[in-house]
Amino acid sequence: MGNQHSGVSKEHLDQLKEMSSFSETELKKLYRRFQMLDKDGSGTLTTDEFLSIPDLALNPLLERVLQIFDKNHDNEIEFSEFVSALSTLSHKGSKEEKLKFLFNVYDMDADGFIGNGELFQVLKMMVGTNLNDVQLQQIVDKTIIEGDLDKDGKISFDEFILMIGNQEGIEEKISVNWSD
Repeated sequence: MGNQHSGVSKEHLDQLKEMSSFSETELKKLYRRFQMLDKDGSGTLTTDEFLSIPDLALNPLLERVLQIFDKNHDNEIEFSEFVSALSTLSHKGSKEEKLKFLFNVYDMDADGFIGNGELFQVLKMMVGTNLNDVQLQQIVDKTIIEGDLDKDGKISFDEFILMIGNQEGIEEKISVNWSD
């Protein structure tokens, strides 16, 4: 197995360094944080374990975000998935990666487009009962009409970037600070 460092093998650390923007020291710190979140010691994180983080528990999109973290779709987050997601969302991730992540939040069926129904579902998660379905549908329709430049009824990634990519402070809004 090689040298053990706080539960992660040297080989595994090297692989994670290759696939992320984190140093070995940062990865060890992240692993300790991961272990603290992993209440049952299973080596993976569940939605409930993420809900134990007060800031995240209040995020209406937490479950949707975790679905994107969960690359192998087993409803649990392995350390490598955790590192990959945080690498994208940290200050070291590129703006393009962050925007792709945000696009994926809305692209629920992962077909490369945001359809009317998908936008409605995600906005519903965000606004809860603050708007009724008719009001929400009006916002969705207006957004799709404005963003859908090729008039195919859905928003592509390129159209999404044109819609929100140049918004002031967009990158900071998608960034997560895990260094402390």
